[in-house]
Amino acid sequence: MSKRNTQANKAAARDRLRAERERQAKKDKTRKQLVVAGSVVAALAVVGGISYGVMQLNKPDAWEAAADAKTVTAPKNTSGKDGTTVVVGESSAKKTLELYEDSRCPVCATFEQGVGETISKDVEAGKYKVKYVGATFIDNTDNGEGSKNALSALGAALDVSPEAFLEYKAALYSAKFHPEESDDKFAKDSYLIEAADSVDALKGNKAFQKAVEDGTYDAWAIKMSKTFDESGVQGTPTVKMDDKKITAEGSENAPMTADEFTKAVDKALKA
Repeated sequence: MSKRNTQANKAAARDRLRAERERQAKKDKTRKQLVVAGSVVAALAVVGGISYGVMQLNKPDAWEAAADAKTVTAPKNTSGKDGTTVVVGESSAKKTLELYEDSRCPVCATFEQGVGETISKDVEAGKYKVKYVGATFIDNTDNGEGSKNALSALGAALDVSPEAFLEYKAALYSAKFHPEESDDKFAKDSYLIEAADSVDALKGNKAFQKAVEDGTYDAWAIKMSKTFDESGVQGTPTVKMDDKKITAEGSENAPMTADEFTKAVDKALKA
């Protein structure tokens, strides 16, 4: 091997080594740029995620939004400010029975199961009208939404007809559908619609179902609840006529049987 060839080979080897170092340097630079870019994207994603999370935390939920609503959609068959006056019965009936209830209230369920049918028959016969005031305080004590959601659904039933409203209220309080107070089943629209399917006027009623699922009467339910809060009534069920409580004889509680109720109401009607 000549000296010239040896030097040429060495020069070629140095060139190859230099070219390889340059290629590797470019690869390292590209990799570093990709890592930096990825880190920036990740950081932006984290910041974006935190910002979104903060926005979601600060965003009012459906019931807070309903409480802040500037306009209230009231059901048909209502009157008064924001439609919170709900009176069912013949306009010719001279007396009005005031009924204060919370949909999740277990004692209200007992009352409705024992007395509800009698009230419906009396109203149909024109014996008296019924003024209904819905409460939602159990949601506050048991950290739920069922009282509000059921009251909103009752508004949807009232929009269909007063008769549908009374029948649906009876269904919600029935032994079949009324849950334990601690079980917030009424918070689920699907459960409220299931109960409504037991009422002929509401079974398969798409307009009713849409109103329940869309929360059409959520703001109305909040206003109705405030009407209860401002009434001075301390508990449910409370029954009044001529601004006087109707109670079972010898008790401060509402009558729980049909006989007790009829005796107490007949006495109030004569007063």
